[in-house]
Amino acid sequence: MLPASPEQVSRALERILPTVQKPGRYTGGELHQVVKDWSQTPLRVLLAFPDIYDLGMSNLGLAILYDILNRQPDVLAERVYSPWPDMEEAMRRSGVPLYSLETKHPANEFDILGLSLPYESLCTNALNLLDLAGIPLRAEERGTDDPLILAGGHAALNPEPMADFVDAFAIGEGEDLILDVVRAVRACKASGEDRPALLRSLAKIWGVCVPSLYRAHYVADGTLSHVEALASEASLPVVKRIVPRLPPPLTRLIVPYVDVTHNRIPIEIQRGCTRGCRFCQAGMITRPVRERPVEEVLDAVEKALEQTGFEEVALLSLSSSDYDEILPLVRGLSQRFAGRHLNLSLPSLRIETFSVELMDLLQGEAHRGGFTLAPEAATERMREIINKPVSTPQVIETAREIYAHGWHLIKLYFMIGLPTETPEDVAAIADLATRLLQRLQVPGPGGHPFGKLTLSVSSFVPKPWTPFQWAPFDDPRSLEEKLDIIKSGARRLHNVRVVHENPREAGLQALLARGDRRVAGFIEIAAALDGDWRRALREWDGDAAFYTRRLRETCETLPWDHFDVGVKKAGLLREWERAGAAQPVPA
Repeated sequence: MLPASPEQVSRALERILPTVQKPGRYTGGELHQVVKDWSQTPLRVLLAFPDIYDLGMSNLGLAILYDILNRQPDVLAERVYSPWPDMEEAMRRSGVPLYSLETKHPANEFDILGLSLPYESLCTNALNLLDLAGIPLRAEERGTDDPLILAGGHAALNPEPMADFVDAFAIGEGEDLILDVVRAVRACKASGEDRPALLRSLAKIWGVCVPSLYRAHYVADGTLSHVEALASEASLPVVKRIVPRLPPPLTRLIVPYVDVTHNRIPIEIQRGCTRGCRFCQAGMITRPVRERPVEEVLDAVEKALEQTGFEEVALLSLSSSDYDEILPLVRGLSQRFAGRHLNLSLPSLRIETFSVELMDLLQGEAHRGGFTLAPEAATERMREIINKPVSTPQVIETAREIYAHGWHLIKLYFMIGLPTETPEDVAAIADLATRLLQRLQVPGPGGHPFGKLTLSVSSFVPKPWTPFQWAPFDDPRSLEEKLDIIKSGARRLHNVRVVHENPREAGLQALLARGDRRVAGFIEIAAALDGDWRRALREWDGDAAFYTRRLRETCETLPWDHFDVGVKKAGLLREWERAGAAQPVPA
């Protein structure tokens, strides 16, 4: 990339944008973007989401950090997303570096480049962004003039695969942590301290991990022996940052020019979950549960509607129906916004806590289209193993109530490849769909149901910080055979559709989620090959199966053991043993 000024970038964009798809992804200028005076603002942060604008604009975490930083008088925050291949090719051909949407400044001119990593598959995209910015990929190659590369998000709860590329990781919740980081960076910048001094200063902050200050040691069989701290500032363990009380919800959302994944107002009503589903990383790492008051949520919806013009509100949490005041909240929304055609969605309702009254309230405000339930497994035995003890009659009765209240499409989420799974457990997915349709038949020629079922099937990935972190990832060929069983069973049914991900893509996620620092070589090769991870696996000298297909010993040191996310390993081990005995968590 050539050195560029904002003016040069803008002139180049005048030539490039008419030649690419959705140029509105790359212009900035949206309603509620924040533009500050670059020359008068001492600290500059570029928030990067390593996926396309359409997905990144729907990420609430990045939007919250953007708002928090821009409320600081001495800080500016701008945004960047991964370009679509046509735009990336045009940028590289024209020598245009990665730039911010707000002021078109090149990414390498910022003090901090913050990478959002909500899921593991973004790792190669993140390296591509650094390459587009002209920033050295490896942290050890960066100098004082390079931006600090800070990464956070759920995928950063095992930062080891990305440790060679990131200067510092934000472990846990970022609302307070990001302000501590910018203060430390500004202090070092003002005093003229070098990069090593900055990194040691950052390591003192609760929730910050500086990977260069730790060294991993391995034993002869390739497993991890221990992690050594190389400086007094590097704490062992690194403790997750927690926000004790959730601040008021974000209401001044940036309104995109182009259609994005979720054109809606996202309001987080609670954070954390105590259900203890043994496969669920998010439920483990976001504890403790914290709820926002009903009035605070109602006021936030009112303000956000006034400021954005969106017509849909999503009440976000890991289990919306576990929110203590869910009925008063939905009732209050229905009353306050009656007649305004507000579409209300609750993305995370649990089968066993779902109430008819709540359904009636939702029916009054929401468009009666699709409704989602997540039994995760089709047999009661498997649901006991994953600690989601819902009976099959409960699933069927809930579906019947949903149809009776006017929703014509039900989407059911399932996983395959779970520990102890049998062919009978897999075949039961189509069998459960059959039973549902039989219960939902209506009179008429043929007796076909008036509604539709979508079976969404994903491949189980054993994640760090869950009771299943010791389990192996299933063989992709086996997973493909299981999908064939489900699709074969569904073909004989009317109005049933099966959607699924590629099991080999899930295998990539397993490698990145469960890897250690030696996986960095694979990530770097895959990034150089434009994300062609299958070819990267062939060229990498490591063994992917060592990380994905191996049943881990419970006495083994895991790559993420030198972190403390508030979930004790002994407790996870106890749940792993209960899963083997198909025992639910005691009430």
